[in-house]
Amino acid sequence: MAVFADFNFKLLVVEKLMYDEGTLVPAFSIDARMAARGIPDPTSHVFENDLAYTVLDESRAFFEELEIGEELLASVDTLLVDGGLQVYYECSPVWDGEDDLFDVRSLDDLALLPNLREVIGAEELRVPGALERLAARGISVS
Repeated sequence: MAVFADFNFKLLVVEKLMYDEGTLVPAFSIDARMAARGIPDPTSHVFENDLAYTVLDESRAFFEELEIGEELLASVDTLLVDGGLQVYYECSPVWDGEDDLFDVRSLDDLALLPNLREVIGAEELRVPGALERLAARGISVS
């Protein structure tokens, strides 16, 4: 199985496969996980326990341990970089996009996506030389 160097890059891939295409199953739901623990309102829980603007431990553990096979990785042809991704809610239910919590810090994981052809919102990547690196791999940006 693939090992990702950058957790936040992996989240972009998870968004595509789990929440956009529905091919990586079962989909993780922090609401369902918390409800199963008797916590009906994740937002209140997060604020009451000073967990706002962090990746919840339960979410981080799930996504870090999540294995994505080579066949699924090879199916990824487009990634979206956007502050409103579902996977970000699943990690941090009250995150507002105003900090660097989910900034991709490395593009080393591009090698795991042999058929990636486009990155939408690539200008939001905070990796030095990101646009040039994508272009050098023949990946279009928009």
